[in-house]
Amino acid sequence: MLVSSLAASPKQPNVVFILSDDHRYDFMGFTGKLPWLKTPQMDRLAREGAYFDQAYVSTSLCSPSRASILTGLYAHTHTIVDNQAPNPGNLTYFPEYLQDAGYQTAFIGKWHMGDESDEPQPGFDHWESFKGQGVYDGVTLNINGERVTYGNEVYTSDLLTAHAVDWMESLDPEQPFFLYLSHKAVHAEFKQASRHAGMYAGVNYELPETYGQTKDERYKDLLWPEWVKEQRHSWHGVDFMYHDTGSVGDLVIDYCETLMGVDDSIGAVMAYLESRGIADETVVIYMGDNGFSWGEHGLIDKRHFYEESAKVPLLVRCPALFEGGETRHELVQNIDIAPTIMALAGLEKESSMHGESFLPVLKGEAVKWRDKIFYEYYWEYDFPMTPSVFGVRTDRYKYIRYHGIWDRNELYDLEADPQEMYNLIESPAHQDIIRQLAGEIYDWLETTGGMQIPLKRTIKHRWGDYRHEGQY
Repeated sequence: MLVSSLAASPKQPNVVFILSDDHRYDFMGFTGKLPWLKTPQMDRLAREGAYFDQAYVSTSLCSPSRASILTGLYAHTHTIVDNQAPNPGNLTYFPEYLQDAGYQTAFIGKWHMGDESDEPQPGFDHWESFKGQGVYDGVTLNINGERVTYGNEVYTSDLLTAHAVDWMESLDPEQPFFLYLSHKAVHAEFKQASRHAGMYAGVNYELPETYGQTKDERYKDLLWPEWVKEQRHSWHGVDFMYHDTGSVGDLVIDYCETLMGVDDSIGAVMAYLESRGIADETVVIYMGDNGFSWGEHGLIDKRHFYEESAKVPLLVRCPALFEGGETRHELVQNIDIAPTIMALAGLEKESSMHGESFLPVLKGEAVKWRDKIFYEYYWEYDFPMTPSVFGVRTDRYKYIRYHGIWDRNELYDLEADPQEMYNLIESPAHQDIIRQLAGEIYDWLETTGGMQIPLKRTIKHRWGDYRHEGQY
């Protein structure tokens, strides 16, 4: 058996975990970042639950982040370090523990963890997924081993939500359930539901202050790394984003209209729970798998350790468990999801897990919590513009250390400089904190088995590489 129960554990609550893709932390209506953005269902979760405004991923990339959510481990330990690295075959996903504890479990949506497979995975009684990134319409779902293709008139976000509700409707009400609803949205290339097309047409996206500073000589004293400046004209840069010359503002509108399907999904799940009379006793968690930059530092997309890329939305609602309406400032990460849901089920986390349960934080209990989070990203053959990154963020400072590139590292004082404009890496007054944080990165890596970079066999050709097959 995988289970070790907590003494005097409460009745096991139902848990719904909703994951979106590439949703940055502040693109929600209630944050006020975009005055025109309306996300009533996310706003409701924040109003009636808890909003963690310092939630981070440990790697800002789909597969590594999803593996960390499912295992509670850092990427260098589970070794799914990018979107191609395969599952090593020795991982245990936390829903396996829930199954042993009597939970009915389902995974519905985007798996995309280490390969293109849509095959059913351990820990789930019911399985629905698609290969790789999937599509916004015309999706083919592997439903418990049988593939079913839907027409282009069927919008994937709506389909996944309807199937999630159907599954909950089919359950034994005497047993608790865990639902993992994993959306493709809002991953590029964006496509909104027809009902949302044009709802933000004509709005103005105010470009961030750091948008133009990578190419302006007046800002050379900001001491940004050269790789950041050079990436401006690339797949992930604002001057040639996705190898096109469109405007950032137009893409942001498409992104936000696509996001509305996720907001509707939350509303549909909540409506079903209310119709059953179990909404207040069910723990509903909404999270993004990583963030997304929209022009900050001249970048779009993710992978880097700036705030817009590494920070994610995290909302939790369960009125029967804790009072709502609070903004929590604790530093939490994706590695904490598995221990937290296990604690909700009355289970102790596995000793090998790096994350911690934030259930005591939700309940308002006096608990000693971490004072820093760590970050890692490993250079990818398909996207060679971004180097390997190791970083640490405390309640005040962020230190970013690059590996395998001749360039400068970065230190930011987030209290004085929340936009991460002024790199303090050469500041004489900050050399002691730089040495301290560099040492803490290496201590973290040494104590968690991370003093090596997991490599993979690469057989894909880089864009523009026309060598014949068999050479790589």
